[in-house]
Amino acid sequence: MVDMSAERRPNRLIFQKSPYLLQHAYNPVDWYPWGEEAFEKARREDKPIFLSIGYSTCHWCHVMEKESFEDPEVARLMNETFVSIKVDREERPDIDNVYMMVCQMMTGSGGWPLTIIMTPSGKPFFAGTYIPKESRFGLTGIKTLVPRIKEFWEKRREEVESSAEQIIASIKSASMETPGEDLGEEILHRCYENLYDIFDEQNGGFGYGRKFPTPHHLYFLLRYWKRTGDGWSLRMVEKTLQAMRLGGIYDHVGFGFHRYSVDNQWLVPHFEKMLYDQALLVLAYIEAYQAIGKLVYAQTVREVLIYVLRDMVSPEGGFYSAEDADSEGEEGKFYLWREEEIRQILSREEAEAVIKIYNISKEGNFEEEASRRKSGKNIFHLRKPLTEIILELRMPLEETLKLLENARQKLFLEREKRVHPHKDDKILTDWNGLMIAALARAAQVLEKPEYLQAAQRAADFILGKMRNTEGRLYHRYREGEAAIPGFLDDYAFFIYGLIELYEANFEVKYLREAITLAGEMIEHFWDDVNGGFYFTADDAENVLIRKKEIYDGAYPSGNSIAMLDLLLLSRLAANPEYEDKATQIMRSFSRTVSINPMGHTQLMVGLDFVLGPSYEVVIVGNTHTDDTKTMLIALREKFIPNKVVLFVPSDVESPEITGIAKFTGNQKVVGGKATAYVCQNYACKLPTTDIGEMLEFLKA
Repeated sequence: MVDMSAERRPNRLIFQKSPYLLQHAYNPVDWYPWGEEAFEKARREDKPIFLSIGYSTCHWCHVMEKESFEDPEVARLMNETFVSIKVDREERPDIDNVYMMVCQMMTGSGGWPLTIIMTPSGKPFFAGTYIPKESRFGLTGIKTLVPRIKEFWEKRREEVESSAEQIIASIKSASMETPGEDLGEEILHRCYENLYDIFDEQNGGFGYGRKFPTPHHLYFLLRYWKRTGDGWSLRMVEKTLQAMRLGGIYDHVGFGFHRYSVDNQWLVPHFEKMLYDQALLVLAYIEAYQAIGKLVYAQTVREVLIYVLRDMVSPEGGFYSAEDADSEGEEGKFYLWREEEIRQILSREEAEAVIKIYNISKEGNFEEEASRRKSGKNIFHLRKPLTEIILELRMPLEETLKLLENARQKLFLEREKRVHPHKDDKILTDWNGLMIAALARAAQVLEKPEYLQAAQRAADFILGKMRNTEGRLYHRYREGEAAIPGFLDDYAFFIYGLIELYEANFEVKYLREAITLAGEMIEHFWDDVNGGFYFTADDAENVLIRKKEIYDGAYPSGNSIAMLDLLLLSRLAANPEYEDKATQIMRSFSRTVSINPMGHTQLMVGLDFVLGPSYEVVIVGNTHTDDTKTMLIALREKFIPNKVVLFVPSDVESPEITGIAKFTGNQKVVGGKATAYVCQNYACKLPTTDIGEMLEFLKA
């Protein structure tokens, strides 16, 4: 009889909080968490370190675990040869950033799971991503690789250590940024041209392979359209937003966006859902709604936030990180439908409409990965906007929309009975900052108080539970524990959320906290020699190099968001020192940005603000009167991206905001009416009580 308890003994990861590390806690591989214990063991036993980095909703991380790390023979080889360390990239982005750079330099590509083999001092000499158990299709299997590494380590140590030193020298050289010149309007034009060149006019999005949302491309293009009136920039935004909303990357039954599309048509998604994607896409759709006014963009925002507020909020008010692509060991199983299932759940009329409109078929549109054959499973998607399809089919519009919504609710309730994908329930300060910003902006534009309440609750949770006794931020919270000192992204993204929250509710405490945290960010992350922010604080653990990140990848870089934060705070608090720091960020990275402007579209958003026109708007009025509310609504419904808004309550004797923005102390209502004070590029207009005149000042 097999003793199952002996087979299921936990390793050291059982004591960790990370859901990803806990997923590996019963592997026979003798995993260590990142820390001195593992490095000391490697030095003592003279073994190389096998570093494996991933995250809990990563599909290929799951595959490698099931295939290799749960295999006793693989575990035996690894335990004999290495000290093995597991890292959650979402908990320790500092470690991931450095070793991903190593992988990209050594192999020309990167991804997760990230596999690094390194000396006991942390110097890498091998890098890769997913490694199969057995060699196949030109990939060396882990059962072949491990003995080779062992032989090299034991017999060719000098070569290994020399290679590791060369790699370290290369990454240090590649990480050095020398300040350049100020960036000008010309680079905005080049960035636009780069995006234009790779825009997929047929399918929307950029490039012609797998498609990622990359919302900061769209923020930039909207501002470029605002600046130049270029119709193609708006066309690129609209086509991309519409294609994503229609495609399988959007969850038409339960709402929210999946991570990316594995094809170029937005049809077949990689099914994981990330908090940051929801936040960044809400911002893209809400800006498009302000700019263009199409109701489908506002509806998309509402639906995404239904998903977030339904499925991704912790009892404490923070937002969870992600949901997995897999359930019951199959990618997408939770989200896929067979035609006969739909016919069983819905009435005949509902089923016929759903099948026809959402392109459901008996053979299915989802291919099984192993066989590449049609599976009989379907991804809901639309080929045209819903109203267009209904009209083409000559179905009554209002009745059909109501019928489809009833059908969707039935399907959703049935889907809820399925085994749900794993939810990564850790709360990250940086990603929460983005969601707070998205909710606050949506609350302003769509006048939805529940969005504002959710944003406030999350902000208050982070301010109350995710700071140490000195007021500095923690990165991660889970099961009552706040841990891991905050990184640049935590400060930059959360400050951004607090600024948006202030402009949504005008509670001065949020602006005050943003200013305080900006001071902490400058004190502990700023590079006094070359400018720009390091990813880690001055007193953080040193992982090979202290890196600065400017590339706007899956989500914007901390430096790009910090630049925008400082520009906004410089105008809100009338503090030119913030603007000086923002322009130093731009100069610090200008050489890199000039080579590839399209890789830095969030920085282009900040540059667009710098180049202007930009505006400061102070509204003075009675908090409770209709004229004040009407003026704020008019200001918020227009797309005026390069502005800050302060509010001075005329019904309060000593408004708190005057303590931060002292220039507001002399601004009063005119004629007893809500009054707007508008300044453009440091020059102020006369105060006005006329909404039309206010908008004319803002070129809205």
